[in-house]
Amino acid sequence: MAETLQMGLPGFDPPTPTDRLMFLLYPDAATAETIAREARRLKDALNLRGAPLLTDRFHITLHHLGDYVGLPRDLVRKGEDAGQALATAPFEVTFDRAVSFANRPGNNPFTLQGGEGVQDLIDFQRKLGLEMAKAGLKPDKQFLPHITLLYDGQVVPAQAIEPIRWTVNRFVLVQSKLGQTQHIVLRAWNLA
Repeated sequence: MAETLQMGLPGFDPPTPTDRLMFLLYPDAATAETIAREARRLKDALNLRGAPLLTDRFHITLHHLGDYVGLPRDLVRKGEDAGQALATAPFEVTFDRAVSFANRPGNNPFTLQGGEGVQDLIDFQRKLGLEMAKAGLKPDKQFLPHITLLYDGQVVPAQAIEPIRWTVNRFVLVQSKLGQTQHIVLRAWNLA
């Protein structure tokens, strides 16, 4: 109780968030390996210095539900309700270019992105957002489908790559332990 009171007093900093709650898509294992090979190839070809992410960390963030101190169980339950309510068939996604986001000086995300091959993914993200709103959650309004490969000081303009595609048949609600590069899958749903 005393800690709660102190947090509201001037001169006390709010606690640092420890957990992030998100809806994600992970590529299947074979596709993740393909993405890892492409990340290494591009790193070498473009003389990038950043280390590629671990293969099991490649993902697409669908919706960010917020950063918290601890895990808010009520939001987890609402997320589970939204995920459970979404009924959709598997769909294909294709990434055909690599490009940097130039929004973090010295630490720019170098990403896979796509053109028409991500339209079904955009539609899926929007449908999940509608279910989130029905469950009392605030969906992300902006969505640029991408997979971060690595972080680097350079800003790389768009590079065409051999298309990487897979059939999305599963999405997950994830707790990310901030600063620990750890994802904990809280719930997963198969598309059918």
